[in-house]
Amino acid sequence: MIVLSRRSQPEATPLSMAVDRSDPAATLIRVGGDLAYTTAGPLRAEVDRVLADPPPVLVLDFTDLLFIDSTGLGVIVHAWREGQQCGTALRLRAVPRFLETILDMTGVTGLLDRPLGGESRTAAQNVVEHATGTA
Repeated sequence: MIVLSRRSQPEATPLSMAVDRSDPAATLIRVGGDLAYTTAGPLRAEVDRVLADPPPVLVLDFTDLLFIDSTGLGVIVHAWREGQQCGTALRLRAVPRFLETILDMTGVTGLLDRPLGGESRTAAQNVVEHATGTA
């Protein structure tokens, strides 16, 4: 006999977020837990707050990210799009392998590789930073 759970949705790990504005050239938002439909609103709101007084660079650090769904992916695209409009470059740091795979499969990596405004970039200046966190 197979018994299926009656829960309609698995419980999400709460989203954790910390904002560091100590560097005037780059605002850092550390994101942890689950970035999903039920948890993505606060990150999107924080991105909008940061971009209201746009820094040259917005860094999203995913060191502690456990899960992302399409809504979370949409927040990343939203941050890129809004950054493009106000002159802020988006950088992703400490991207876990699962997120890197999702970004590649959905074409978001290519979107994030586009230069800000019209400045030219080389492949070595890719906006997606890997686990080393180096720019």
